[in-house]
Amino acid sequence: MHIRFSKILNDIHSILVPEGCFGCNAHLSKGERLLCTVCRNQLPLTEYNYNDENPFDSIFYGRVPIKKANSFLFFTENGIVKNIIHHLKYKNQEQIGAFLGEWCGAIISENNPPKIDMIIPVPLHKKKLKKRGYNQVSQFAQKIADHLNTHYEENGLIKLKNTKTQTKKDRFFRWQSNQNLYEVNPNMSFKNKSILLVDDVVTTGATLEACAKAFDNVEGVTIYALTMAIVSKT
Repeated sequence: MHIRFSKILNDIHSILVPEGCFGCNAHLSKGERLLCTVCRNQLPLTEYNYNDENPFDSIFYGRVPIKKANSFLFFTENGIVKNIIHHLKYKNQEQIGAFLGEWCGAIISENNPPKIDMIIPVPLHKKKLKKRGYNQVSQFAQKIADHLNTHYEENGLIKLKNTKTQTKKDRFFRWQSNQNLYEVNPNMSFKNKSILLVDDVVTTGATLEACAKAFDNVEGVTIYALTMAIVSKT
């Protein structure tokens, strides 16, 4: 009886205060969650995987030994992906990360993924983490770990400086400002581990490059990369 009453209250609340789609702001219909059916069907999936070469891989050629890179969605300046990532990062909608991670993780697990020993999200500096209250990549990365049946390590990397956003910087200046920006957690062992680094949106790859370089002195480590989205060049 209590469960039925709670459901009635929830239904009434949904009618009075309908949830909006994070992609287009339209009201969500019954059964829809976070994104309306139209936006979900229009999400630009990259269809990248860990078996075939893709444009994300070429970002790191000659820069850092990331064995294979993958990204879930294409990011454009005006579009659904930009809207949902904005809500995830700046509007306290952390559940969007879990939603995307569940979807992405299911796809990866069905396409012969590499063996991953540990999944590590790109960290925020402790000051930014305190201000935002969460790392926007965490729930996405946790869901990927669940699907790959592997270990998730929130604190595998440490960000040493509280840097400003680098969206407007070109590749060289991003690379220069990211040098020695991250370090591996000295209390953990990464020797001979296969590690998947996870971030939100990749443009030049400078952040992931800096994270990968933090493992330069770790013996036998293999680095893979995954992002929620990659900036479309078209």
